[in-house]
Amino acid sequence: MKRAGVLLLAAVPVIAAGAYFVVPDDSADSAGAPAAASAAGPARGDAKDRAEKEREADDALIADLPPGLAAPAKKELAQQLVSSAENSTTQWRTAYGSIEDVGDGDGYTAGIIGFCTGTHDLLALVERYTEAHPDNGLATYLPALREVDGSDSHEGLDPGFTAAWRAEAEVPAFREAQEEERDRVYFEPAVRLAKLDGLGTLGQFVYYDAMVFHGPDTDPEGFYGLREQAMARAKTPGQGGSEKQYLDTFLKLRVQAMRDKRPGIDTSRVDTAQRRFLTAGNMRLATPLVWEMYGDTYRVP
Repeated sequence: MKRAGVLLLAAVPVIAAGAYFVVPDDSADSAGAPAAASAAGPARGDAKDRAEKEREADDALIADLPPGLAAPAKKELAQQLVSSAENSTTQWRTAYGSIEDVGDGDGYTAGIIGFCTGTHDLLALVERYTEAHPDNGLATYLPALREVDGSDSHEGLDPGFTAAWRAEAEVPAFREAQEEERDRVYFEPAVRLAKLDGLGTLGQFVYYDAMVFHGPDTDPEGFYGLREQAMARAKTPGQGGSEKQYLDTFLKLRVQAMRDKRPGIDTSRVDTAQRRFLTAGNMRLATPLVWEMYGDTYRVP
């Protein structure tokens, strides 16, 4: 996956329908202002309680909605669409062992969703996997993965890391770990927020693919930054706006962010896939689907 910015580790902001909330840590000032710190404690507690109540209300709202992209058949379709962009095949299960440096500044890109050594998500995957399986073949590379995180460096990884990744990808537990991390970091947060924004199945996929490519970042070129910009220009369906107009706005901003990061980039994952579905009014992402990616044509019957 080719993204701007650094992942927010595993700390995706608590999302409500219109905004996300991050409770600040003001502990650095507490030594000089005990009274303020004392007052800040209950304030943080109140904010946490409000966020929890809002999340419970959001959970109740989502429970009453159709499954959308989370339905098994649609989720499978989503993986095929993303895989056509990330791995040039709709057979996404063939990509567990894929690994290469594609020259985009993110180091090695690997696995079913394009985890990258330079954007934290590959490190997070290996750390979580190692907690459950300490003796795995990638564990010895954790110090090097921490050192290169945030860069395109291969230091400490070459020459053995790529072979170790491919070998570990033959282990069912590591394949399962890749799917779990994909869902935890990208799929589930994207679908959840899209539903809270009132988006249907196509809109949920638009959010998911943007989350994969741009990362769950709050900077202007990250997913949350793009969403904020889109909401400043068009209302979401949840705010009473037109779904088609909002998605059109979001996709325009996304393409511009892709070009700003890498001038000349092929934006067909938007132009001849998602925008094609939107123009056709296929808001349910109903099959059959035909789209183009990097000059190749894909079909799902």
